[in-house]
Amino acid sequence: MKASSAARAVVAVRGLHRFAAREGLVTVDAASAVRPPVPPRRLPKALPVDDVLALLEAAGIEDGPRGLRDRALLELLYGTGARISEAVGLAVDDVDLEGAAALLHGKGGKDRMVPLGRHARAAVDAYLVRGRPALVAAGRGTSALFVNHRGGQLSRQSAWMVLRQATERAGITADVSPHTLRHSFATHLLDGGADVRVVQELLGHASVTSTQIYTLVTVDRLREVYATAHPRAR
Repeated sequence: MKASSAARAVVAVRGLHRFAAREGLVTVDAASAVRPPVPPRRLPKALPVDDVLALLEAAGIEDGPRGLRDRALLELLYGTGARISEAVGLAVDDVDLEGAAALLHGKGGKDRMVPLGRHARAAVDAYLVRGRPALVAAGRGTSALFVNHRGGQLSRQSAWMVLRQATERAGITADVSPHTLRHSFATHLLDGGADVRVVQELLGHASVTSTQIYTLVTVDRLREVYATAHPRAR
């Protein structure tokens, strides 16, 4: 079993023994000293900036409304660090192009306002003007920002497909998911000198501990650069 699966099993067994001892079914909680294994810390995988740019360019290759939508979707994912559910859950009114911001509806009903960069704004604006009207005309009307060819709200699965197709077109062999763009967003911000607390707010993390894992990625990158660039590193 993986450490994460074993940990869940141990927690369940500990709960059962704790219940039995509390109810007087046994005299001793035999599992009280048992500790679940600690799963290894997995560092998030971020794409190099050049790969992200190639991916975004590949998303807009297809002509017409779908190409405009796909480019806007991926520009927004990378430009805001949004989760895929937050991106497809956006309504048109959640995006303020003049104010350069978007209102994301996060986990636990927590909303957060994030800035929209120049490239994301341009892509979303082009989609709203020349792409979305044609797509939404096929449906019965929806407030969703991103819509499918039938005029309904774009699903998570369809958004995954958009990213997968762009990845193939860009010739990227790495395993890329919507969360990869979120990881890349955070890592590139920290590489550029952003404060971890600011990145925490942008990502919508309840605790800075969740965000600090990205600092480990940048430290690894610093070590790599140091090892190859400093004359006394080796």
